[in-house]
Amino acid sequence: MQEPLLGAEGLDYDTFPEAPASPRERLRAGALQNRRVFLATFAAVLGNFSFGYALVYTSPVIPALKLSSDPALHLNKIQASWFGSVFTLGAAAGGLSAMVLNDLLGRKLSIMFSAVPSVIGYALMAGAHGLWMLLLGRTLTGFAGGLTAACIPVYVSEIAPPGVRGALGATPQLMAVFGSLSLYALGLLLPWRWLAVAGEGPVLIMIVLLSFMPNSPRFLLSKGRDEEALQALTWLRADSEVHWEFEQIQDNVRRQSSGVSWAEARDPRVYRPILIAVLMRFLQQLTGITPILVYLQTIFDSTSVVLPSQQDAAIVGAVRLVSVLIAAVTMDLAGRKVLLYVSASIMFVANLTLGLYVHFGPMPLNPNSTVGLEMMTLEGTEPPSATSFNYLTLIPLLATMLFIMGYAMGWGPITWLLMSEVLPLRARGVASGLCVLVSWLTAFVLTKYFLLAVNAFGLQVPFFFFSAICLLSLLFTGCCVPETRGRSLEQIEAFFHTRRMSFRP
Repeated sequence: MQEPLLGAEGLDYDTFPEAPASPRERLRAGALQNRRVFLATFAAVLGNFSFGYALVYTSPVIPALKLSSDPALHLNKIQASWFGSVFTLGAAAGGLSAMVLNDLLGRKLSIMFSAVPSVIGYALMAGAHGLWMLLLGRTLTGFAGGLTAACIPVYVSEIAPPGVRGALGATPQLMAVFGSLSLYALGLLLPWRWLAVAGEGPVLIMIVLLSFMPNSPRFLLSKGRDEEALQALTWLRADSEVHWEFEQIQDNVRRQSSGVSWAEARDPRVYRPILIAVLMRFLQQLTGITPILVYLQTIFDSTSVVLPSQQDAAIVGAVRLVSVLIAAVTMDLAGRKVLLYVSASIMFVANLTLGLYVHFGPMPLNPNSTVGLEMMTLEGTEPPSATSFNYLTLIPLLATMLFIMGYAMGWGPITWLLMSEVLPLRARGVASGLCVLVSWLTAFVLTKYFLLAVNAFGLQVPFFFFSAICLLSLLFTGCCVPETRGRSLEQIEAFFHTRRMSFRP
């Protein structure tokens, strides 16, 4: 009897040879087989939606509070910089906690736990009657964001089959972008307190959906819960024939049943993938993405873009969303490294254009007069005429759109994905938390001192610095980043046991 007969089930079985399935039929079959993986992924990445929403919450709120008539809520320049940057301190603390919670509670429960500080943080900002409530609420939502940033990519990569892991690996960034876009859009309609109230919704939906989803089979196996792991994998694959995959995962987990000791941490097979993941998160932040997103509306105010700054921010958010969708579709076709090259090149051109525009443009900012960033007007200075500068003042908007497009096509989603792909299983929980900790400490320094650097040196200097980092990212990608397209997590881990720095799919 031929082997296909052994697995034949149901009324659709046909003993006659069938013509090869068309690409559309294969896509439909894959979608049906992976539908539960898609559902579990959607439930988890709602945490990233909340993260993206909270990250850019200050973009419309800081200008509103700078004009507030309530002295307890009115923000000066220093207070505004703290309100914008304290989120990243909370995110760093969340990444630090993930180093423990990821392996103690598991990926799923850690994501669910992040809802507690998130809900409390939004409630504090919605009912704020003083600066301390705003800062505490911002810190708590940052803590939740840092925790989800470390846990969700690991959860998604561990439940996804290799064929769709690239696309699903882009969904954390995709949902973070969608959350940011939602904030920009709602900022055109709602006052700042109601923006905080609206942020509660996705968090509550995430809790409800995740309560019905399984934990990561790899995590369950690492805790000796083999039967639960098999049930989880069977449910996720919507197929009872998962024993081969289960045995492969089980064998890998058994070989790494113990944690990483300090002696083993000096082994290149362990520290190389961790170092690659940490440096990618470090360089990702140094491209300038966080300060640009946090101060997006005020940057547009200071560069005198022809459209209202609120509309510009919403346009940029929409471009970012479309770009991440492109990355999600092409990541498993073009490969990770190609998109990283394209992404860094586009960001370099965009940052350099912004720096040159500010330096040589129609309204260059001098070190002691940051118009938009301090929400000040220069009395006695006539604005540039519409006929002279209408088209020229579109350059900051177009360059920012180009930067966001470049980031969202590569260094945004792929950095999250590669972090969860290359980290060794024994150190995955701790190392992912370390990556997030380094990432958000870097983001805090950049966001906190961005305004101070602008006041001291001018807005063009940060953009020139970000341009140089993009060139460094190109070199790093070529020298150190492996191509992981089409490989299982076990194959990727086996690659680091060799001495080669790259391999072809």
